Amino acid sequence: MPAAPRTLRPGLLLLGLLLVAANLRAALTAVGPVLEEIRADLDLSSATASILIALPLVAFAVCSPLMPAIARRIGPERTIGAALIALAGGLVLRSVPVDGAIWVGTALIGAGIAALNVELSEIVKRDFPTRIGQVTGLYSSATAIGAAIAAGLAVPIAGGADSGWRLAIGVWAGLALVALAVWAPQLRRALVAVAGGDPAALGETADSVAAPAQRDEAPGTPPWRSPWRSLLGWQVTAFMGLQSTAYYVLITWLPSIERAAGISPAEAGFHQVLFSASGIIGSLAVSAWISRLRDQRPLVVTGTSLTIIALLGIMLLPAHTWLWASFAGISTGICVVTALSLFGLRTVHHQQAASLSGMAQAVGYLFAATTPIVIGALHDATGGWQVPLLALIGVSVLCMGAGLLAGRARVIG
Repeated sequence: MPAAPRTLRPGLLLLGLLLVAANLRAALTAVGPVLEEIRADLDLSSATASILIALPLVAFAVCSPLMPAIARRIGPERTIGAALIALAGGLVLRSVPVDGAIWVGTALIGAGIAALNVELSEIVKRDFPTRIGQVTGLYSSATAIGAAIAAGLAVPIAGGADSGWRLAIGVWAGLALVALAVWAPQLRRALVAVAGGDPAALGETADSVAAPAQRDEAPGTPPWRSPWRSLLGWQVTAFMGLQSTAYYVLITWLPSIERAAGISPAEAGFHQVLFSASGIIGSLAVSAWISRLRDQRPLVVTGTSLTIIALLGIMLLPAHTWLWASFAGISTGICVVTALSLFGLRTVHHQQAASLSGMAQAVGYLFAATTPIVIGALHDATGGWQVPLLALIGVSVLCMGAGLLAGRARVIG
């Protein structure tokens, strides 16, 4: 008689999930504080330099729709493990002094993070179905912590050396390897992930995860509709893409905006840390309140309003950017947790959640990928930051409209 499968404690599962989440933005936020050094060393224009942030988003868009199918074949846990290996490899490759390596490594980083973005949503929907908002808030806080640490240490690690930026953007491969080590127990086929009190993984072993067709045909599995054919799916997608634009523009260009206003590189780097760290406040606030709300529209209005206030402040009163960076961080924390929570809250099955996540991140990040490039091009064309910031405010107004539609209490049938 075969041995009964062993179970994973929910604490170990959650710890692994949080460490994986800490890798979602660190590779990106480490670039902004040393972007001017990268530009100078590699002789890049503003628009070209912004591709270092935009290229991972393009990879998100290309790879995200593929991830649900890959996860159905090999399991979401193994997909995450492979993604962490790709992320670590891309971080090392991006930092080596070889022609073209920075671009290939950046694309590989984007592919790895795309898989993590999609599959974390599926894991949360499957293993924590009654605590989607809370767990999403926790892992988004871990993401913000990783982003803040990477942004804050970039300039000190670079140390002012001509090529010190290479170490500053490559050292985070170590974080990916730590996450992989803690996630490794999830890769064993005989383990079951049990989240105490929830119908975690529906009592499935990893072997059943690797056989989705049989699971989907099991009695009691609810039928689900593709989000690609749902108006609600497109509303969630629009909110996901629009809310991400301010975040990626600010992690790319906020230090440069501040330097143009006469703020020192060290102070600008500190403001980048404030921006990322303040996201923790927004993430935890949503985690605490989302289950008490009838729908998510109050969160949408609060988050997007703070974004608009922050952008106006950066444009009109740059001397107080520490305050506006804090507002922007809180707003992005609120918006991203709301957007990620919608993947589970607007779906009826964890595979549908993965499909919606793949769709929203594919289309949404394709739009978000163009924004830092457009903002850089607008700066080059106008010679200042007023017009780019006004354009970003307009995007934030559109984001509020999309969020008000996506935030209504409904599900994709």
